[in-house]
Amino acid sequence: MAMNTWLLFVVTVFFVSATPGPNMLLAMSHGIRFGLRGALPTMAGLLLALGLIMAGSAAGLGALLATSERLFSVVKYAGAAYLVWLGYQAWRAPVSEQSATHEVVALSRGQRFRSGFLVAMSNPKAFVFFTALFPQFMHADAPQLPQLLVLAGTFYVIESSWQLVYAFGGAKLKLWLNSPLRQRLMNRFAGGSFMAAGIALSTVNHA
Repeated sequence: MAMNTWLLFVVTVFFVSATPGPNMLLAMSHGIRFGLRGALPTMAGLLLALGLIMAGSAAGLGALLATSERLFSVVKYAGAAYLVWLGYQAWRAPVSEQSATHEVVALSRGQRFRSGFLVAMSNPKAFVFFTALFPQFMHADAPQLPQLLVLAGTFYVIESSWQLVYAFGGAKLKLWLNSPLRQRLMNRFAGGSFMAAGIALSTVNHA
């Protein structure tokens, strides 16, 4: 792969990953609730799901979703419903002076991992995105697997770096959330953002 092609891919993914979508919002939300270390299982779930999405796209699942309106709709509405439900949970989360400690106990590392995995898997557009994105930076006359590995590895590094930034920012923001009122406002913001993302996902067109 030519260096200029790879650098263009880096710039593209850098700005795409920086966009505060559901994945980054979840990383920040769990950074606030559990701290940076506590958000690591969430990030592991997000990254595992993204790895499966990239593998599925390379295997042709993205192309299948792009051509099957019914399958796309099933995945879309299931993902939208999960995001809305997650938002409702965040909106209704209890607040108190000791709420952070209680939440760590109430939500295990396995549950945080599962939340990350399901949020990342909830967007069918991700499959189509990778199917459309990767070929733009690949040469048809060169071996495909090495190019895919370079692109996937680069994406992983950039994506995980941004997740760390969001989770770290959330952990720092946790120090500001020292009153029930601020905690409630943050719960409303996170919950409303998740529900808005779910509603927006449900309106995404198949094409």
